[in-house]
Amino acid sequence: MDTGSGVFLTVVGAADVDDDELQELVLSLREHLLELDVEDVRLRRDQLPEDAKSAEALTLGALVASLAPVMLRGILRCVETWMQNRPVRSVRVDVDGRTIEVAAASRDDQRRLIDAYIRALNPAEESDDAG
Repeated sequence: MDTGSGVFLTVVGAADVDDDELQELVLSLREHLLELDVEDVRLRRDQLPEDAKSAEALTLGALVASLAPVMLRGILRCVETWMQNRPVRSVRVDVDGRTIEVAAASRDDQRRLIDAYIRALNPAEESDDAG
């Protein structure tokens, strides 16, 4: 994972969450992430075909965060905490094409998944800070 990596986050709402509520959830997650020491968190925009009315469009339910690699564990834990008591099924996190889905799981199971994900992204990382 390079310095200043882009982390793509996609919020998957519960079945009864409409587009407006999903966007409110995304903005709420953005505010929580900005409280961390990240470089930037913004709504994700994707390029549209040249004949589209706009050159880019918002991707519903998606954010992109710019951060140093050491911040990834903090981002994932923030997402895990933020999801509690919100109508969210999961948050997909993508770094360099590798994806983890933070979802309803026991705290211990979720931490094991997060630790394994981070080790897969950076095999040289020591797991002694997982505690």
